[in-house]
Amino acid sequence: MTSAQDGALEFLEVGTGSAARQIAVRRRAGEGPPLVWLGGFRSDMGATKAMTLDAWAKRQGRPLVRFDYTGHGESTGVFAEATISTWLADAQAVVAAYAPENPILVGSSMGGWIACLVACARAGNRRTAPSGLVLIAPALDFTQSLLWDRFTPEIRAQIERDGAWLRPSAYDPTPVPITHALIQDGQRHCLLGANFDPGCPVHILQGMDDPDVPYTHALRVVERLPKAGTLLTLIADGDHRLSRPQDLQRLLTTVTEFRVSAD
Repeated sequence: MTSAQDGALEFLEVGTGSAARQIAVRRRAGEGPPLVWLGGFRSDMGATKAMTLDAWAKRQGRPLVRFDYTGHGESTGVFAEATISTWLADAQAVVAAYAPENPILVGSSMGGWIACLVACARAGNRRTAPSGLVLIAPALDFTQSLLWDRFTPEIRAQIERDGAWLRPSAYDPTPVPITHALIQDGQRHCLLGANFDPGCPVHILQGMDDPDVPYTHALRVVERLPKAGTLLTLIADGDHRLSRPQDLQRLLTTVTEFRVSAD
């Protein structure tokens, strides 16, 4: 692990042998519960919401950690060779190294799923359990319920036959490889088949005009979480990214509320 502070790029080595990779990390020093940004599928730590949160942390003197998963952004590794297990291991290593005590996890889309998995694994320890989760359009179990279950028989057959399907993206001119390994591995980490407890308060921000993660999916997540401490904010005209000025301000307000409750 290289050493740097206040937003400078550093790298954390995760994995061993042929699975070793360098995870790009940027962090800010500060006071209070550390914030950890967990981005979405094919996103990176330079995205709008991550940078807005970073600028807020700088102004407020708050500790913040953001990073790129394997095969994303400035981290090493091949995207098509990674799975949910890979990205979960990245997140767990970053949290353990840079925000080991009672972090506030802020997860967007796939990052919401990863945040829940990280929280559940730490929930039994009062010192390391998260102080709270802020989930933006959380795509829990998306490899199954939002991808595989929606695919046509032809797409499923191609994935099983060829090992992957190149999915067109509304956010990237390059198609996204959806691999058989990604689908199969995702089944190991599904949470929505039963109730689960991340061991901390949860606030979900969800757009009702989200074409990628429908708001009905957020309702499923709420149904599986403990009633006490769980909040859901529905934005009637909000899309998947929730990156408009009013959406970003709502995100900062939510994070600020968690600062108060954590303190």
